[in-house]
Amino acid sequence: MARALITVPKTARRGEIIEIRALVQHPMETGYRRSSEGDLLPRDLIRRFSCRFVDSGKANDSGTIMFAATLHAAISANPYLSFNLRAQSSGTLAFSWEGDNGFSQREQVALIVV
Repeated sequence: MARALITVPKTARRGEIIEIRALVQHPMETGYRRSSEGDLLPRDLIRRFSCRFVDSGKANDSGTIMFAATLHAAISANPYLSFNLRAQSSGTLAFSWEGDNGFSQREQVALIVV
């Protein structure tokens, strides 16, 4: 399991624009490098990242996509993403990273709007 670091403000005022930062530990191997023995290292990339907002006031809410990115071989190891969003209501931010070789990481962080 990869380690994810997510930074979200503890609270936000309604209508305030907040910065969300997310980092996940992952080697992001391109498949073009060689090992010390000369063998090609297999490709292992994170391909998709998304952040959904699940409103705590709505029952059966599957979430609204707030940010999404498609990543490619030029992204460095341990990818770091930063984006802004406008805080409208309290809820949960659900983060998802998906990649090659069955890689999948999910994290959730509460967003409290006062």
